[in-house]
This record gives sequence, structure tokens and C-alpha cells, in this order.
Amino acid sequence: MGPLRHPRRQQGALPYPKEHGMSVTEQARRARTAAETLAVTTRTTKDAALHAMADALVARTPEILAGNAADLAAGREAGLSAAVLDRLALDEDRVAGIADALRQMAALPDPVGEVVRGSTLPNGLELRQIRVPFGVVGIVYEGRPNVTVDAAGICLKSGNAALLRGSSSAAHSNAALVAVLRDAITGAGLPADAVQLLDASSRDSVKELMRARGLVDVLIPRGGASLIRTVVEESTVPVIETGVGNCHVYVDAAADLSMAVSIALNAKTQRLSTCNTAESLLVHAAVAEDFLPAMLAAFAEAGVTVHGSAEVARLSDAVVPATDEDFATEYLSADISVAVVDSLDAAVEHIRRYGTGHTEAIVTDSQSAAREFVARVDSAAVMVNASTRFTDGGEFGFGAEIGISTQKLHARGPMGLPELTSTKYVVTGTGHLRP
Repeated sequence: MGPLRHPRRQQGALPYPKEHGMSVTEQARRARTAAETLAVTTRTTKDAALHAMADALVARTPEILAGNAADLAAGREAGLSAAVLDRLALDEDRVAGIADALRQMAALPDPVGEVVRGSTLPNGLELRQIRVPFGVVGIVYEGRPNVTVDAAGICLKSGNAALLRGSSSAAHSNAALVAVLRDAITGAGLPADAVQLLDASSRDSVKELMRARGLVDVLIPRGGASLIRTVVEESTVPVIETGVGNCHVYVDAAADLSMAVSIALNAKTQRLSTCNTAESLLVHAAVAEDFLPAMLAAFAEAGVTVHGSAEVARLSDAVVPATDEDFATEYLSADISVAVVDSLDAAVEHIRRYGTGHTEAIVTDSQSAAREFVARVDSAAVMVNASTRFTDGGEFGFGAEIGISTQKLHARGPMGLPELTSTKYVVTGTGHLRP
């Protein structure tokens, strides 16, 4: 398929949805109509649409970057931090990477129609439980324009229509991206309303989306603690809670200390602004004197500010005395809280008090300590002698993900394509009547 063309829109314009003057309710109705088509669309057609979307992103990179430049200029004027601007920024390589993610998605198995379980009942009825799309998925997210494309692709592949509500800071980027995606989807023979962008200029669109029960099947918030809490507490649409990650690394008394330094450093610094980044380090008192000097030196060399308990602060003038708030903070920056604990019991208790149920890690050579930690820590993922940064759909071999679920109903952990489906039972008989 050749590149898709359309007349260039004026830079700075918001071509969708404001020109259409639609309410969120009307967009949700259109999404439901599109979802009816997607539910019975073959994998071949969906994969062709994903490839068309990828090709269109590459072919129309200049207009995407023009929209992104408008967002970056507005962000600088508004005083956004360098880290936030970096998450917002697109360039040719990043757009190409976003497009490649769609192509990789196309190569993944289609979850729709998968038989979860099946049997022939004693009365001869054939029973099958199969995966089906949710229908209409609303996603509220912050910052990163790549989420717009990832969410659209994951929803389409799993047979769902997507209502996307990004942040105002990325409004021009998201508008450009969705315009490209909708054109590509139409060109592939599917309804453009499979992907729609909601107005990000006010909070009214989020409020209306949260109240669209009966039109929107599930709502997924992806962002900071405040955003997620607001959606969870105020939505009448069912919500899958994702993402807040106050993740811990616990260095046990039986740890290989060199390994522990490497794991803790990677968990904190491999990427600072993700939900699976370590925000707190707990060290058993039996190894603290041997371990902490090397660890503090490694953090200092990496530019990480340590917020430490009294036992940690006395080892270095560079350590900032930690408060209770420090231990409860998801920093998403070059900061980490560090505390010395007297036992594995104390480490688990600390995690129960301050953790968010995302990812916790233990470094130990003791199988019994590892088993106890895994059994007692109540999180979506528990790492043994591995970095917290591995809690990721791609790293787990699931492919694309919509986020990390920290709740216990429906889905927990990385939410890939199967987690964007529900199930239905299909019962086949030969004229069976219940006696």
C-alpha cells in the first residue's frame, strides 16, 4: 500500500474533534457503532490496518513533527521541565519507532475468538468460553504522544474502538497523530471512528467520559497518582486501575552485594520516569555497613539523590534525611529513598505500608528468604534477583501493553492484548431441553 495523502492542515490547528463539534456522548455512540464492525473483523484485515497505520505515520512524519513543535513551544513557554519536554518530544526516529511498534503488534496472535476453556458436559452439550472484545475502551493519559498510537493499535488489534483523551500539553501532537491514523484505518476498509480523540482543552471531556456508562465499556487511566485516583473515585464506567509504582528493592542478609548494587542501580537509573522504576531501597542491617558505602557511591556517580533514614544519612553528607513522605513518594526522577531494616519481616512491613502493589524485588542467595518474600509481598509482580524494570509487556514476551494493572480484578500486571478482552460462553446442543 502506498503512502496516504491529504491536504496539509494549518500548523497549530486542532483538526479533530473540534471541527466536528461533537460531544463525548456522540463520539461514544460512534465508537459503539465502530466496535460492532471491529468485533467481527478478521485478523487479516486488522493486521493490514495496523501496517497501513504504521506506513502512514512514516509517510506523514513532517506534519506530525509540526504539531509536536507547536506543543513543545507551548510547553517551554509554560515552563515545563526538561524531563517532561523530553517525554513530549518527537523526532523522525521516535516516529519510526512508534510505527515499528504497530508492525510488531500486527505479528502478535489475535486474542479474539481464542478458546479459554471448553468441554463436553455429561448431557452432551458442548461448552466453550471464548475471548471477545470489550467493545468501547476509553483511555485517559498524560504526556507521551506515543501512547496515542500504542493505545489505538492495541485496541484495534483486540477488536475494540478507542476513545483517547490525552493531555492538553500534547494536544497538537495527538491531533496530528489521530488524523493520520483515522485516514489509514479508513483506507484499510475499517470505520474511522474505531479511533477518536477527545477534546483536551478542558476537564469536561474527562467528566463526560467517566459518566458514559452504557456507551463506554471500560475506562483505563494511565498517568500519575492524582489522575488515576480521580478516575477511580469519580467514574461510573468500570475502571481498570494502572500504573502508580512506588517500587522497592530489598537487599537481604544473604544477598550477593555486588549483584545487589547492580540491580538497585539499574532499577533506579535505567529509566527514571517509568512506573516500574525503583523508588525505594531497603537494606538488611546485617549487610548495611558493607553494602551501603558502595551503593551510595554508585548512586552519587549516577547523579541520584538519596533520601535516607538516620542509619543511611550518617554514612554520607550527601544523603538527605528522609521523611515519612519520602518513603511514600513515586519520584519519577533522580531520587530514591533508602532505609535500613532489621529483618525480612520489617522489609515486608515497610512495603505493605508504602508500596502501591506494582513491583517489588528481593536480592538474596537464600531460597527460603526468596520464597517467603514472594509469598508475603502483595504486588502485581515480584522479582527475585532481577531489576524492577522488567515488569513490562514487551520484556515479559507479551508484546504491546496498555499499562500495568495494579488491581486484582480482571487483569493484574502488564495488560497486553488478551487483557483487552472479556469472554463469553458458547453452548452448542442438538435440541437439548432442560428437564
